[in-house]
Amino acid sequence: MLRKTYDWVMSLAARPQAPLALGLLAFCEGLFFPIPPDVLLMPVVLGRRDRAMRYAAITLICSLAGGSCGYAVGHFLQPVGRWILSLTGGDFDRFAAWYSHWGALLIAVPIPYKLTAIASGMMNLNFGVFLAVSVLVRGLRFGGEALLLKIYGEPIRAFVEKRLALVASAAAVAVVALIMLLKFAH
Repeated sequence: MLRKTYDWVMSLAARPQAPLALGLLAFCEGLFFPIPPDVLLMPVVLGRRDRAMRYAAITLICSLAGGSCGYAVGHFLQPVGRWILSLTGGDFDRFAAWYSHWGALLIAVPIPYKLTAIASGMMNLNFGVFLAVSVLVRGLRFGGEALLLKIYGEPIRAFVEKRLALVASAAAVAVVALIMLLKFAH
């Protein structure tokens, strides 16, 4: 099943609609979708390494647009924002206390962007600060990934394809560890 999913994502990345799908995924991740755009950015860049920075820019711009909508939901539609955040299964009051303490720095933490975007609006973080930190953090992330894949693409692709189960397992362990850290750290 893992191989089929990988092959499907790689085939999607090779299609002419890949940049559109990438932009849509990046936008949705900032508002309601739990899957980060990196899962599509990486194969799209591997498919066309000559367009790596263009794809990073598409991902960044669409992610910022989605995050800005998430911020607006949190700021202007707080009941909707609370509802979206409740879907994550987390304790909103605990997250709010954490956000009050760390503020915009949470945007740099690898937790779903929708959480920090909506929470930033709910906590009335200055929109300019939210946007500036988002541009910096997400720009470095997407740009760095794209640049590394542009330079070292084939060896990375070969490594992932040869050790797909290991890579997927390591990613799953990292996600679980991050969730446990966030859940029990306070």
